[in-house]
Order: sequence, then C-alpha cells, then structure tokens
Amino acid sequence: MSSSTTPLGQAIRLALVAGTAGLASTAVLAQDATPTTLDRIEITGSRIRQVDVESAQPVLAISRADIERQGFSSVADILQNLTAVGSPALSRSNVLSAGETAGGTYIDMRNLGAQRTLVLINGKRLGITTSGYQDISSVPVSAIERMEVLKDGASAIYGSDAMAGVINIITRSNVDGVTANVYYGQYGQGDGARNRVDVVAGWSNDRASLTFSAEHTEEKEVWARDRWFSQFPNTTRHPGDSWTQISQWGQINGLKGPGCTAAAGCNYSLDRGTDPTNPANYHLSDLTPFTGDLSNAQEQMHLISPLKRDSLFLDGRLDLTDDIRLTTQLGYNKRSSTRQIAGYPLQSSTEGIGRMSADSWFNPFGNHHGYETPTDIAWNRRTWEVPRVSTSDLTTWRAVAALEGSFELGERYFDWEVGYQYNRSELLQHATGNLNKERVKNAVGPSYYNETTGKVECGVPGAPIAGCMPWNPLVPYGSNDPNGLTGNQALIDYLFPPEISRGKTTSRNAFASVAGTVMTLPAGDLGFAFGVETRNEAGEFTPDPLAQSGATTNLAAGPTGGGYKVNEAYLELSVPILADLPGARELSLSAATRHSDYSTFGKTLNSKFGFKWKPIEQLLVRGTWAQGFRAPTISDLYGGGSETFTTGYRDPCDTVYGASASSADVRARCAADIANADSYRQLRQGGVPITSSSDQTPVPFTNGSNPDLQPETSTSRTLGLVWSPTFVPNLNVALDWWKVRIDNTIVSDHPNDMLRDCYELGIASRCSGFTRDPVTGIVDTLKYGKRNSGFLETEGYDLELSHRLDTGYGTLSTGWTTTYVSSYLSRTTNDTDVVPTPGNGIGSGFRVRSNLTLGWDVGDFGMSWTARYYSGVKERCLNAKTRPDECSDPGVRAPWYAGTRDYNQRGSVTFHDVQFRYNLPWDATVSVGANNVFEKYGPIMYSQPNSNFSYYGGYDIGRFMYMKYQQRF
Repeated sequence: MSSSTTPLGQAIRLALVAGTAGLASTAVLAQDATPTTLDRIEITGSRIRQVDVESAQPVLAISRADIERQGFSSVADILQNLTAVGSPALSRSNVLSAGETAGGTYIDMRNLGAQRTLVLINGKRLGITTSGYQDISSVPVSAIERMEVLKDGASAIYGSDAMAGVINIITRSNVDGVTANVYYGQYGQGDGARNRVDVVAGWSNDRASLTFSAEHTEEKEVWARDRWFSQFPNTTRHPGDSWTQISQWGQINGLKGPGCTAAAGCNYSLDRGTDPTNPANYHLSDLTPFTGDLSNAQEQMHLISPLKRDSLFLDGRLDLTDDIRLTTQLGYNKRSSTRQIAGYPLQSSTEGIGRMSADSWFNPFGNHHGYETPTDIAWNRRTWEVPRVSTSDLTTWRAVAALEGSFELGERYFDWEVGYQYNRSELLQHATGNLNKERVKNAVGPSYYNETTGKVECGVPGAPIAGCMPWNPLVPYGSNDPNGLTGNQALIDYLFPPEISRGKTTSRNAFASVAGTVMTLPAGDLGFAFGVETRNEAGEFTPDPLAQSGATTNLAAGPTGGGYKVNEAYLELSVPILADLPGARELSLSAATRHSDYSTFGKTLNSKFGFKWKPIEQLLVRGTWAQGFRAPTISDLYGGGSETFTTGYRDPCDTVYGASASSADVRARCAADIANADSYRQLRQGGVPITSSSDQTPVPFTNGSNPDLQPETSTSRTLGLVWSPTFVPNLNVALDWWKVRIDNTIVSDHPNDMLRDCYELGIASRCSGFTRDPVTGIVDTLKYGKRNSGFLETEGYDLELSHRLDTGYGTLSTGWTTTYVSSYLSRTTNDTDVVPTPGNGIGSGFRVRSNLTLGWDVGDFGMSWTARYYSGVKERCLNAKTRPDECSDPGVRAPWYAGTRDYNQRGSVTFHDVQFRYNLPWDATVSVGANNVFEKYGPIMYSQPNSNFSYYGGYDIGRFMYMKYQQRF
C-alpha cells in the first residue's frame, strides 16, 4: 500500500497542501476528501519531487486558512509566535538600534540568531543585507499560499545559513477570480492602529495562469510614555529610578558653589524664568524626579516604531508544450519605517566641542558680565526640542524566471528546472537630531553683543565668525529666547544638519537541476536530485559623510562594501530499503551532500543523512543527522567600524553589581587597572553610578570587521515519532527531539564578554582591547571586532498534536504545539567555561513555549481560540540590598561566573486570542477578534531583553482588537 493512501500519509499531505487546523504539521482537516490523483510535489527540506510526502525531517505547515484565522497582520507576527522561533532579532521595541537593519523584521529559530535561519520564497533565497539578515517584512501576506517551516539543518540542500532551520514561503498561483481584503485593528489604549488593504486577482486556462497581488499596510506608532512598563526607565513600579542628569533644563557642572560638598564640583541649573547670564540665578541641581532638574528620556521614545509597506507580486505560468513550462515571479516592495528617541544628551566633554568660552556672551562666569575671575565652564544639555528621528526607506525588487518540465527516459520520468534569480534592494536613511560638533563649538565659543544689529554674534568685535549662529545651551526647554532652541528654527537648522545614508545589495543566482528515479529496488524507486548553482552577492552601506568623519554627535561609522561569488553543486538520494513487511511497512534512507566554493574563504563540503521507518501503518519513526555552515557576510568581512552606546553593559569591577562585589580574585585583577578598585562604580549616561545590574555606556564603543573570518560549522540531529492511531480517528501526534551545535562561531565579541574574560576568567590576552579613564576608572575606549571563537549548543523537544471531531453541532478542531528547551549553552571565547544563556530560563530564553488552538465551525459561522504560553525566566536582580522583594534568589554561586549573582524569578504568562467569523450570502466573510483579549502583560524585566525598555520585546503590549472583511468576486 502506498503511504499516501494511509491515514498518516493523508495527514501529512493535507497539512502541507490543503492546510492545517491550528499550527500542527500533521493536522488533518478532512479525512473524507481523499485526493483521487496525486502529483509529485516538492516538500521543504528535499529537492526530490515525490508522491510520498512523509518526511524524515520535521516540517511545520501554516496554510492560507491558518493565516486568515489569526489576528496577526504581518508575516513577522505570524512566524514570531511559533513556538520553535526564538526571541525577535532587532524587534520594533529596539528603537536604539541603528544602521541598515533598522526597521526590518527578522526571524530567529531556536534562539541561534536570525542569520542562521534561511528564508526562501518558492524554494529560492530571499535577499539579504550586507550583514546577512533577511527582511521578511518585504513579503506581502496576501501573496502567500502557505508557509513551511523546516525545523532542522539543511545546508546540504540549500547551502549557507540553513543551520537552525528553513522557512519556505510558498506564494499563490493558478488563482481564478478576484479577492479583496480590508483589515483594521488597534490597541485598547487607542494607539498602534494597523490597517491593510489587499487585492488578489487571477486568471487561468488550460495552458496559462496569471496571479497578481497588491497590498498596502500601515502600522502606527506606540509611544513609550503610554505604557506602564515603558513610561519610566524602571517602570511605574519605580517611577523615580534612573532619570538622567543630562536634562532639557541645561546645567553648569564642575563648580564648587553654594551647597556643593563634592570635592570635584557639583551641577547647577537655572532658576526657571530667570536671566541665564546672572550667576545668582542658579541653584544646586535638584535630583528629584518629576519636579527637579532631571530628564526622563522615555517621554520622547517610540515603544513600537511606525512603518508603511506597499507590495506588488506577480506569478505567471505558461505551458510552452505538454512537457515544458515557463514560470516567473516578480516582486516589488517598499517599506518606510521611522524611529524616534529622545533629544541628544550633549555634554561639553564630548570630543570636538569643549567648554563654554570665558569670552562667550552667555557665560555667567565669563568676561562680559563682570565676574571677578572669568572662567570657561563645563555644561550639559539634552536637546529636548529636537528629538532624534531616523527614517528608513527600503525598496526591494525580486525576479525569478525559469523553465521547468519533465521527460521520459527508459520508462522513467525526470523533472528538470533551469532559471535565473535576481534580488535587489536600495536603502535610503534620513536622520535628524544630531548636532554638528564644529558648529556647536563655535556657537558656545567667544561671542559678543553687536550694538548696531542688536544681536549676539559669534567671534569678537571686528572679527565675527562668518555663518555662525550663537547658542546658549543654558536656556532651558520651553523658554523663548533669541539664542535658545525653543521656537528658533533657524538655529535648529544650523546646529542639526540632516544626515543621509544609503545602502544597496544585489544577488544574482543561476540554477539548474534534475530529479527523478535511477532504478527500481525491491522496496521501491531509488530517487535522486542533482543541481548546480552560481550565486553572486554584492552590497554596500554608506553612512552620511558627516557621520563617517565623526563631525556630528551621531555614532561614527565607516562605509561597508564588497561582495563574493559562490559556485555550488549538490546531490540528494532517497533509498527505499524495506516495504510491506511485518515490522517494516516502510524503511528508507535519505542522503544529500553539497560542495560549495566561495571566493572569500575557499571550499566546504556538507552532508546530511536521514531515515524513516514505519513498523506499522499508523506509526512513523524518523531521524536526521546534518552538517551545516554559515559563510561570513559582506559586513563581517568588509564592514566599516561603527560606534555604539552599548546597552545592557556590565562592568565586573563594579563593587555593587559586578563580580568584584563577591570575588576577591576579580577585585584583585580590577585593582591592577583601577586606582579606586575598592570603591569603583560603573557609570551610566550622565556620568552617574548605575542603579541596576546593567545599563547603557556613557561613552561609545567601536565595532569592526575581519577579512580573515572563516565559516561557522554546525551539526544538527533530530529523532522523532509521528503517530496517527486508527482507534482515534483524525488524531495525529508528533514528538521530535532535536540538538544543534554550532562551532567556530562568528562572534561580535560583546564588551561584556571581553570584560568577563579579562577580569572574571583571568585571560590576559582579552584585556588589551580596552582602556580605562585614570580618574574615574570607567572603560573609556573599547574596540571589538568579529572573530571565530567559541560555540553555541541547544537541545530540546517539539510536540505537535492535532485532532478533528465532526459532531451534530459542527466541527471541532484542536491544534497544540509545544517547544521545550532542555539546554542552551554558549561560549564566546575558546578554552573558557561554558556560559548558560537563553533556554536555561535566563533572560529571554524561555524553557517552554506552547500554543493551543481550539476551533469550532458550524455552517457559515466559525470561531477560534488560541492560548500562547511563555514559561517563567530569571534575570539579574535590580538591587538585592535595597529591593529584596524583587530578588528571589540572592547570592547564587554559578560555575560559569566568578563570585555570586543575585537572580530574580519572573513568572510565566499566557496570552489569549479569540476570533469570530461569518460567511455572508454575497460571497464575503467578516471576522472580528482580539489578540490578548484579557489584556494580559508579561512580567517586568529590568534586563530589557530584546527591547530598550524593562519588558521583553516579544510580549504583547496590550489588548489588540481587529476586524477583517473579505470579498470574493
């Protein structure tokens, strides 16, 4: 008996072709609709077309029906809610992220990194950035027929990057008629509105078909100030924590005036509404939140950044003969995204600016106002009037043209394909809110009052500075002053020049393949697939010249540019061993190998083996072993250095939160570099001590590339069972064990890793990449680049269950998927201890994620209920001494860190989604629903995983209500 006619075979086929009930790859929608003819199809993870769709590897299918029965409006939201998908890379809550990837959406399977998950469209690669990211926001939802998620390594089949898994997006084809959809939704707070309008039109006859989709999507912003967890740095639970002293009120610092008890001097702020040139009008800065002289940067920041997308997609197919078909897919997408963060926290100590001159007209302690001992003064000012705004416009084009067909040779049929693929993206970024350092220097330098013009002018009498506009940074926000920023557009235009950055990537791929059967064995046909590909990748990203030169307060960055070529050949075999025997209804083996020759590092060979065994008709045992690799990206090899204010930064030498607090060995190593090691404190923005276990650096660090990088290598294993018992009709269960290890990882060498290796692990060679300020002791310069070092290893289980029950009151369906991560280990430096990270319940590594979907369909009415579960995690305590109620596990001694650590257990959370739908008489469907219907929120997470706020970037941020209307013509 062919497996395609068994309940198990029907389950898998219907899941991949007809759709699923929920998100289970083995789900059955209809046992009573057995196909009468079965064409050979290609399933993700294999190039061999076959009737038997039962695979040795786990494949999760998401059908068109699944997509329409959810309230998510984008491909990203749908995929990121799969249990096998890890934390969102560069989520839209990472508003501090910059560069060419800002505004995009990227999928990270198994928490192994988005660059290690390969995304395909109809089996062909999605375009990449110079840093190897594939932006799935460029794929229109309306054009999708289904998505297949291979939860296994597949470099032998698809080449580089397919280490953690493969996502294959299958687009619609052979559509007849027109379908229009309108979607609108928003959060219960009245913000974050999302709307989508799309049209899919198709025409086909016996020899040709055209399918066209057009889509417009707009997603509005959500402001950090409008959610309790992002309104303040440490949420509304501690609303007064972590405000910055660099505020919109302006400050003089370093003086020893009235009320100052610090040996190094204090900060003074202007009395509101008074003359800023009079020294008597300044008071010792009030460090009281809300009413003092501090700044809450969250007030000006996006929590969710807005974006717009316009997409077009065309699928065309023409049968040239009975055996030859021309296929083509053309895609166009334009995405515009914007992010806003607070005005720049400018300090006179910033390189290239300097103190306010004693000869400045605005200096209250200068020459112009009769002060006894004129002096230059240090000052701070957050430019609240001009928030930093960055807009990214990304335009992508995609074209694939191929001839495919079949031929008969010796009574055997063979499938073939030959074609060409072209991807191109163009990026235009426009940034405002950063200051020109030279202009600021002149604006606060010598100046005088010109009696003739009645204005203050830069320079000295008789020698004005041409084109300069004087600025008094001591004028607070909201004060109307001719030399302040409020309402002074001319001064803003002078100090804040716009910056334009551009990027471009192209990918060209020629391919040819043939597949078929070589011979007939006693157990069946020996199948094969053979193919060759040649691919050229080129890319560049050019920051604005002002940013490249470091002339502005924007983070300095050099240009990235380069490319590479790869020639590849692959061979895949499917070998039947036994069939229709007791204890072996089927036993077959699969093998694949791919040879890749890169112009950058040379050659690599990767192979894969799998088996499937059916001891009885209702049970499938499957397993795989696969090698994988990831080639260094253009940015890895040729990227220009860039500056960044590192978030989540931890200094082991901090005597309150660092390892120095509990380890004498660490304290001793710190003392070799820091004079005051026994009292040293890590400083954050504003030059004040941190108040939690990690914070943003007060100075930028520099990241770079490495042209000598080698590829990463991986080994993945899976072993699973698929069961469709006959005594429970329409029940299907799949359980798979998986393990992935990646060696020779390309590490961005995070500053935390460098300092940990230096001070906690005592690796002297790791101490040469940074220096410390001789007075404050903080790390004031740090350079880190890419390197091959360490490994990643993760292991766990996937459980999938589906059931369908026909009753007299409609059809009930159940889909349940769960991922359990039993282990996740990483090491970023060779010959050091293993460091547990996500997957061990630390940070955003959820040990368990589970989705349960219940459906009920009766007549024209249907409803769905989905529960999305995230298990609890641990994070470093905010402050074990002052906040013991938020520190469940203080003083934990972990083998992977020196000394002890204080951890806090954060609870689990479940989000519930509901949808109601009804088919109207005029061939239309209306759906209403709510995601997170109970308005549940996840726990506070001060460590800010995948976010710039004290909340995990993948959690729901409120109740989201929506309505969809579909009209078919």
